[in-house]
Amino acid sequence: MTKKFLMLLALMMLASFALCAQTPETTVVLAANVHWKAITAGFAMAIGSSLCALAQGKAIAAAVEGMARNPGAAKAIQLAMLIGLAFIESLSLYVLLIVFVFEK
Repeated sequence: MTKKFLMLLALMMLASFALCAQTPETTVVLAANVHWKAITAGFAMAIGSSLCALAQGKAIAAAVEGMARNPGAAKAIQLAMLIGLAFIESLSLYVLLIVFVFEK
């Protein structure tokens, strides 16, 4: 099983050079001049922002529930929640940065 897996992995690595080869930019003609980068950027931002919003809602709900169960630990829970929200929000900002960098 391991030899078969390693052979398949080696074959995929060798085939990736041919599969990922790019054509010169002068010969690339898109159908009806569709700007795929803009469309893809819009979808990436929509998906990234919506998942970050869902994660923030879940984090806040869990933190509020934890503070309700143990009011003595409210300060520690609140600090951990704020740090977590900052990390979650940074993911959305990274998606926005990638959208602007690759928009070119």
